[in-house]
Amino acid sequence: MKNMKCRVCGTGFFPEPLLKYKKMPKAAQNMPSADELDQDKGVDLEVYQCAGCGLVQLSNEPVDYYKDVIRASAFSAEMEQFRKDQFRDLVKEYQLDGKKVLEAGCGRGEYLALMAEQGMDAYGIENLKNSVDYCTESGMKVAEGYVDAEDYEIENGPFDAFFIGNFFEHLPDPCTALRGICNNLTDDAIGLIEVPNFDMIIRENLFSEFISDHLFYFTQETLKTTLEANGFEIVECKEIWHKYIISAVIRKRKRTDLSVFYVYQDKIKTELEAFINQFSDKEVAVWGAGHQALAVVALAEIGDKVKYVLDSAPFKQGKFTPATHIPIVAPSTLNTDPVEAVVVMAAAYSDEVADIIKNDYSADIKLAVLRDYGLEIIG
Repeated sequence: MKNMKCRVCGTGFFPEPLLKYKKMPKAAQNMPSADELDQDKGVDLEVYQCAGCGLVQLSNEPVDYYKDVIRASAFSAEMEQFRKDQFRDLVKEYQLDGKKVLEAGCGRGEYLALMAEQGMDAYGIENLKNSVDYCTESGMKVAEGYVDAEDYEIENGPFDAFFIGNFFEHLPDPCTALRGICNNLTDDAIGLIEVPNFDMIIRENLFSEFISDHLFYFTQETLKTTLEANGFEIVECKEIWHKYIISAVIRKRKRTDLSVFYVYQDKIKTELEAFINQFSDKEVAVWGAGHQALAVVALAEIGDKVKYVLDSAPFKQGKFTPATHIPIVAPSTLNTDPVEAVVVMAAAYSDEVADIIKNDYSADIKLAVLRDYGLEIIG
């Protein structure tokens, strides 16, 4: 069945495919033998682009073996040295010596051995049982499995880093895989994800790069978007290996710490209470019925101490502040029903408002202005 929505963001494709290729190889692996040629039929590939995030992808279903990592039996000497240097630099840059590192989709352990050689405590997860057996018989730490749920628990976790090497583009649900892996990482974990470079494919007009195995064709931009939407921040993203590969170093996104807001809230509350308590009961007004002022009045719990809120917007006058239920009145109320003090909470307009009060109303009114650093007493 043809898929017509982005597998990453869920937005529909542009209506027309970018490319239609007829009678293409149905897979890059499991090639037919002589007695299977009669049954081997080509497939049609349709290349679409998401109208939302822009990711280019096939509408076809994934190949039957998409969970399995199948690599050539040996690396070239150049590639082997490249990976050794890459993993060595990764260990040095991110202090991974002796740390637990996961390869998600490790095949027969080709990279695991190189990772261990560079000082990582290397682990793998692989779906293909024959590959898992080969790895374990070779002394590698590999679990049989495939991350297909956010709450998937990977053996021997949590991990300090992970690696996905030219496998990510095969996954029909890459977002779930990323989130599942993310939930098996330590808080400071980093990752290395590599995919074929669609930027280069476009530059070089490599029309033959499309194959059923590769559901996705990532540019640097769309790879970053996908990773950032699924729990990671980009540390570095670049072209490697003769520009055929996009390599992204990522970091697990940390939860933002806003606890200092509570500290600042308590500070403002204390300063407001100290100022207001100098005056008679209900003899203080607030100038400003904007959202920040409304929030401060509520969070500082001064609603029962404020006589009214002044605001120059006619459509707010005659109403009441949400939650704290203080009447909102026109500035002229300072003449008809004066107060002893005004706290100005008008954000960027605060200085202008303070000047208006000093110039147009009683000089006996004491003023305070709420700044970003605290309460400033004007007079």
